[in-house]
Amino acid sequence: MAGTYSQVYIQYIFAVRGRQNLLQKPWRDEVFKYIAGIIKGKDQKPIIINGVANHVHVFVALKPSMPISDLIRDIKNNSSKFINEQNWVQGKFSWQEGYGAFSYSHSQIENVYQYILNQEEHHRAKTFKKEYLDFLQKFEIAHDEKYLFDWLED
Repeated sequence: MAGTYSQVYIQYIFAVRGRQNLLQKPWRDEVFKYIAGIIKGKDQKPIIINGVANHVHVFVALKPSMPISDLIRDIKNNSSKFINEQNWVQGKFSWQEGYGAFSYSHSQIENVYQYILNQEEHHRAKTFKKEYLDFLQKFEIAHDEKYLFDWLED
């Protein structure tokens, strides 16, 4: 009997509510490891997870049986609960509503991996807002800036 074989590569980008700089270096890697565990627990394959204080990039090999929106919902819900349980931030931590999801071919894996790996360096020269708008333009995604995120002033 013939099987179905496929692999879809998705980069998710999502921000801390209000784009606040709450993901602090001393514990940021723990959050990224936790997110990797969520992805593995859903029988998906995390490729790389990285980010800076106000947003995260998650690159995942997604099986087509997993809806893109279900995985990001689970990542955001479970990781915000984890952060709150650790008491790493004053008040309640949460992610902003919405996210970006961008697809890639197998031949692009290394380039996307390197891009996500170098987030700290990348954001010395480019704001998150500029980066996100560039992604939307590159992928030709129609959008209205006023509905993207609750942008704080740059």
